[in-house]
Amino acid sequence: METLIQQIINGLVLGSMYALVALGYTMVYGIIGLINFAHGEVLMVGALTSWSIIGLMQDAMPGTPGWLILLVAMAIAAVVAAVLNFSIEKLAYRPLRNSPRLAPLITAIGMSLLLQTLAMIIWKPNYKPYPNLLPMVPYEIGGAVITLTQVLILGMTAISLAVLMWLVNYTRLGRAMRATAENPRVAALMGVKPDFVISATFVIGAVLAAIAGVMWAANYGTVQHTMGFLPGLKAFTAAVFGGIGNLAGAVVGGIALGLIESLGAGYIGALTGGVLGSHYSDIFAFIVLIIVLTLRPSGLLGERVADRA
Repeated sequence: METLIQQIINGLVLGSMYALVALGYTMVYGIIGLINFAHGEVLMVGALTSWSIIGLMQDAMPGTPGWLILLVAMAIAAVVAAVLNFSIEKLAYRPLRNSPRLAPLITAIGMSLLLQTLAMIIWKPNYKPYPNLLPMVPYEIGGAVITLTQVLILGMTAISLAVLMWLVNYTRLGRAMRATAENPRVAALMGVKPDFVISATFVIGAVLAAIAGVMWAANYGTVQHTMGFLPGLKAFTAAVFGGIGNLAGAVVGGIALGLIESLGAGYIGALTGGVLGSHYSDIFAFIVLIIVLTLRPSGLLGERVADRA
């Protein structure tokens, strides 16, 4: 039972980070039908930026509380990621908006490789230890343990999702996003500026990805220029799993994928008689994805146009 509770906690933490990144994919797809495969690299840039800021602050202001350093680093990382994603949309995607869908897709993959290469040049290719800024005292829950960092991850994810849902459903920008997702041309006739809405969507997605990147680095304790590829791929899988273009689906897909992956890692050895180890846990996630998409191609919750952002 302790193992089950521990794997559920780990799955919720992992799924929370997937959900934040998946929201970026699903918002962009909901509005312009584009899969931004460079989104995982935005997570990576956010994590590496926060690593640099933490190092500078620790050298310049010794004695500063760890939580304050982490908060400042996260805020600066979010700004850098927002500027980066805004630039990507303006320079790489906007000129191809009316092109065949294959063109922006290839451009997105090329942008992903370009960002990885630039990050390798700027931050060097070696793995870097991410400082522990919060107390590492574990808290027990039913025999399982959870750290303060993991509690922060769950809390930040809940707050971020609540703010995003409020923004989409109860603000003028949210109404403009829903209108643009429904029909950009009609929305433009009603006074909505589609270009501004699309740029705002990329910025919001980048902020969520940067938060996820900082939390990912804080949880796993290391950063590197290729660290965004696998979380980005998993988050895209989560978005498709829940229903691409559906905000609630991205959250459900992220949490479900995290739980499946964590439970798979905990029990795959027993289920296969020791043939497969925990590092094969990805098998479970993609097997479940294939089954779900075979039985329900639109994902768990399907695509709900009214909720798209």
